[in-house]
Amino acid sequence: MGLFTKTYQVKPNQQGFLYRDNTLEKVLPPGRFEVADWRNRTELLLLPTTSRLLTVTNQEVLTRDSIALRFSFVVQYRIVNGQQFLSQFELNRPVAQLLIEAEQRIFQTIQLAARNKIGGFDSEELPERRTELVDFNGPEAAQQLAELGILVEQAQLRDLTFPKNIQDLFARYLEARIRSKADLENARTAVATARALKNAAELMKGDDNLRFFQYLETITKIAAKGKHTFLVGEYPAGTKSVS
Repeated sequence: MGLFTKTYQVKPNQQGFLYRDNTLEKVLPPGRFEVADWRNRTELLLLPTTSRLLTVTNQEVLTRDSIALRFSFVVQYRIVNGQQFLSQFELNRPVAQLLIEAEQRIFQTIQLAARNKIGGFDSEELPERRTELVDFNGPEAAQQLAELGILVEQAQLRDLTFPKNIQDLFARYLEARIRSKADLENARTAVATARALKNAAELMKGDDNLRFFQYLETITKIAAKGKHTFLVGEYPAGTKSVS
């Protein structure tokens, strides 16, 4: 560093904002910079250019039918306009504190969007329509955060928890649905079997040949169980059979 200069460094994945006398002078890319400043009148603020992840847990929301649920969500965001971002905060504190406040604003914006979305459903609908709740990054939330110079790349539901008594009710409801489907399938099978037997009986009713073959099949089954003598046809009076 020279006698009348300051050396500033901007690391990779950062963007530097050089202020002179509390006024933005220039935006610096990654690199090393010698800045004329013999009266210590400059300051460099560094903002990350990479994506950051915010996880929010254990939030409570009421469904449309007034059932209290708890949910968690994750937000992936990036500062895309550093100058706009810095204009929204008081700069009399470290950048780390600015990022904490920014994440609080992101949290409040996405939380409100999530509550409005989940609150638009009845509790009974949620298990089957969960896929509709995945994305909380709606146009209104995106516009509000764009005013902070922030782009939300992802805002998704992580988990949704029902109260224990509601979970028990859903379990019993699911069990009843599975049982009713099984009963319905058994009833359909019984009806199909009865219909087939009825059709066979109707078919045999007027067909002597079918009746004869059925008669032979019955005799065969009986004969397979022991020694038997069968009389088939008409015999003169006084004829005896021995079995």
